[in-house]
Amino acid sequence: MPSEVMNKKLKELRKRLEKAQLGGGKERIDRQHKAGKMTARERIDKLVDPGSFMEFDALVEHRCTEFKMDKQMIPGDGVVTGYGTIDGRLVFIFSQDFTVFGGALGEMFGEKVTKIMDLALEAGAPVIGLNDSGGARIQEGVASLGAYGEIFYRNVIASGVIPQISAIMGPCAGGAVYSPAVTDFTLMVKNTSRMFITGPNVIKAVTGEVISFEELGGAMAHNVKSGVAQFAAENEEHCLQLIRDLLSYLPSNNIEDPPFVESMDDALRTDPRLNELLPEDPTTPYDMKQAIVSVADNNVFLEVHEHFAPNMVVGFIRLNGHSIGVVANQPNYLAGTLDINASDKCARFVRFCDAFNIPILTFMDVPGFLPGVDQEHRGIIRHGAKILFAYAEATAPKVTVITRKAIGGAYVVLGSKHLRADVVYAWPTTEMAVMGPEGAANIIFRREIEKSKDPEATRSKKIEEYRERFANPYSGAVRGFIDEVIEPAITRTRLIAAFEMLRTKRQSLPKKKHGNCPL
Repeated sequence: MPSEVMNKKLKELRKRLEKAQLGGGKERIDRQHKAGKMTARERIDKLVDPGSFMEFDALVEHRCTEFKMDKQMIPGDGVVTGYGTIDGRLVFIFSQDFTVFGGALGEMFGEKVTKIMDLALEAGAPVIGLNDSGGARIQEGVASLGAYGEIFYRNVIASGVIPQISAIMGPCAGGAVYSPAVTDFTLMVKNTSRMFITGPNVIKAVTGEVISFEELGGAMAHNVKSGVAQFAAENEEHCLQLIRDLLSYLPSNNIEDPPFVESMDDALRTDPRLNELLPEDPTTPYDMKQAIVSVADNNVFLEVHEHFAPNMVVGFIRLNGHSIGVVANQPNYLAGTLDINASDKCARFVRFCDAFNIPILTFMDVPGFLPGVDQEHRGIIRHGAKILFAYAEATAPKVTVITRKAIGGAYVVLGSKHLRADVVYAWPTTEMAVMGPEGAANIIFRREIEKSKDPEATRSKKIEEYRERFANPYSGAVRGFIDEVIEPAITRTRLIAAFEMLRTKRQSLPKKKHGNCPL
């Protein structure tokens, strides 16, 4: 039996912990629920395996005495930090508590966050940040800005070493937005989360523009227009489940391989429907996602950045139980051309996969870079160069499937043999050329067409001649640029075999501090 002294000590401990559990108090918790949001601890409980969360610094309090802050001491200081497991794997978490000072970040708040970030880096485990904060704690002045700087520094140092995931589950404004911007994936919740550097009131005062919070920095604004966020969740529960799904494809750090999940799907499964996927007219669009889903284990594809630059598709599948990063042109939108946003989307995803040893599968059907004065003046050259830089730099296994068009410089930069793709397959429908048959015929046979009695008929004839002679997979196959021309139906079996062969691939780059990607 505990002594009377021990009983007294235990009573005091339990009282302090109970107070910490309440955060900003019942009234503010009720207000949080009324806004359709969970509390910081409720989010953690939904995210991690039941009973696995171990909290740090539950009794930490701020040290500010200005503006009567010494009269407002709340244990935990507005953020819940600690570690737990997701599907049995270690993760570190910080969850901002909007019921305490509106989740505003101060000096001790920042120290709690950086403590678990340091531990995560040492342990080689992912960091997940659940953001719901009004920004810097004004009462603490420059100390709060310093705390942000410490977090930003750790985000950068951890980049490419451990996965970093940010969920925006309320406001995230001012300097606070830069931590999620540096992390690998950002998720937002429709209607309840928002991100912006300056809010609508400041924008109106400075520029005269009138815009709502949702239009300026809501989930769809950043998923569709800015590309800052990669996922738009329907609600908080969906957001937390998306984090669990995403982590299932990722290794815990850059030394480990991605998690293996036993597959019940037949590795020798074929899909005759792929033989009928492409339209007879080579200019008619089709949905590339059908090809991705067809080859994936159990036809499951976790798409990333679904709403941004839809002419490019990226995401994760499994092949025979192994995690694979997929990059694909989408002929259904802008004919699958590469524009500025698609280039950024592609390059960043390839670099993420390479950093964490995730093999890269590319489905190519690219007619070129998107032409236009706007694209040129906004720097399509610089942005397009990011793709070639990412693919050339990547040492992870790289397999490419060309389904139809492989035209010009866009073919070269998008996972071609020339940028060290390990294996390149092509469907018989492949058109590999410097430019499309229409443009090429107009240049090569210009004089014949102009002198012809029926220019249009001659043009059509020459286009078909060029297509038959050059715009096919065999011109590339005879030079070794294509390893095998395959029947579309057997694509899955070939991919599984190729990635299995590449399982032990080892490739190194010249020793250097780092490259200079054309940002």
